[in-house]
Amino acid sequence: MNTSDDPGRTVSPAAHLDAVASETARFVAALEGADLSAPVPGCPGWTLLDLVRHTGSVQRWFSVLLRQRVQEPPRSREVELRLPADESGYGSWLTESAAEAAAACAVTDLDAPMWAWGADHHARFWVRRMLFETLVHRTDAESAVGIRPVIDRDLAADGVAEFLVNLPFATLFAPEVAHLRGDGETLRFRCTDTPAAHGDWLVRLRPDGFRAERWPVDAADATTADAAVSGAAADLLLLLYGRLDRGSAAFEKHGDEALLSRWFANSAF
Repeated sequence: MNTSDDPGRTVSPAAHLDAVASETARFVAALEGADLSAPVPGCPGWTLLDLVRHTGSVQRWFSVLLRQRVQEPPRSREVELRLPADESGYGSWLTESAAEAAAACAVTDLDAPMWAWGADHHARFWVRRMLFETLVHRTDAESAVGIRPVIDRDLAADGVAEFLVNLPFATLFAPEVAHLRGDGETLRFRCTDTPAAHGDWLVRLRPDGFRAERWPVDAADATTADAAVSGAAADLLLLLYGRLDRGSAAFEKHGDEALLSRWFANSAF
């Protein structure tokens, strides 16, 4: 895979699009019979209603970007949301949001060049980003109603890659990321349940920022990182998104704890 052209992707754009639909369906299922005023632990200050509105709004906005195939940063995020008249309609509304995304992708060449804030300047960037917005918030919804989230291993590993590869470009809406600079310090993030080529990443902090690269498998015995976190892909994805604590027994940690603290204090997405 040419990672300079398609950074870190291990799941196809078509599979990303299919997963948007399936993750949305699971999100909607979690809402059945739920009190939409309930708090969402993964999004402090939000209710389930806030979570649904946000996720559907993102899907609809990304759909507009895809249909227009924008070539520069949009000046506005305004989009026609067509919100339901009452709370009972939000499940159907979210389903319709995913359907709008599917319709937009059906008339879009996902390999076409397109503006994107991340590393991959193609239309497929937005489908992948939409998927992980939907997937992570699906787990938020399930957690809020007492369901233990389950995440497909391969999607989770792809989500870890998507997060790490795009994070250096996220300062526009996550300004603390700019503090992740250094003098060559390294962090390793390893999915323990996937092939190394799909789920083992090295982040190197430099004076001008950082970037994520695949762990150098051919030098695995000789290369060390200053700090490392290992865990199942699903757990590692939720850790990176701040939904799990790195002190959890789900993770094995090594090295410089202060470096890990600095990473997690400044990498909120």
